[in-house]
Amino acid sequence: MTIQQRFNPEDLERIKNAVKEAESKISGEIVPVFVEKSSHYTIANYRAALIGAAAVFFLIIIFDRYTPNLAVYDPVLIFTLVMLGGFIGALKSHYINFVKRLMLSQSYMDQATRKRAENAFLQEEVFNTRQRTGIMIFISFFEHEVIVMADKGISEVVDQKEWDSMVRKIIDNVKQGKIVDGIEAAILRCGEILLEKGFVISPDDVNELKDDLRIE
Repeated sequence: MTIQQRFNPEDLERIKNAVKEAESKISGEIVPVFVEKSSHYTIANYRAALIGAAAVFFLIIIFDRYTPNLAVYDPVLIFTLVMLGGFIGALKSHYINFVKRLMLSQSYMDQATRKRAENAFLQEEVFNTRQRTGIMIFISFFEHEVIVMADKGISEVVDQKEWDSMVRKIIDNVKQGKIVDGIEAAILRCGEILLEKGFVISPDDVNELKDDLRIE
């Protein structure tokens, strides 16, 4: 499933309106960024290829030992079958997310997601506000990861447990299939947190970052 398939136009409009509503009372900027996966994870394809090739070679040995009538002795055929097993393994990892995840450790995916989130924070210029009051809500669906990153002006006064709680709620909604509900609630909660911390909108406030959902 692609990001575009996850959200219809009505969903996108709901998210955009939630950002507008939250920002209507605060001096901060809220930036939702969603990606299907945080990396191509090419290493997973290589690992699956090795496992596929090894599995075929193992089967050739088993057939040779226990079922001689099915045994393969031609070196060229053995090579071809082993390569085919590797190719099929790589294809499965490339196209089937479940297989790709099996080839990756959680820590590896966590690192990839964190790096992609940090890059998105810079690319979307979430830092580029007068009072350093940008907040990015980053979701990477393949890894089932949510990261909330606040700029310096906010992180200095808002406790990390606030963002951790928000992350848990978003993940719970995603698991229940209520993706848009979770995002909408998180955006509005960001507005409430900033309001509680005194980031009230000023008379000369301007919308420094666009309200649209960033889809990559």
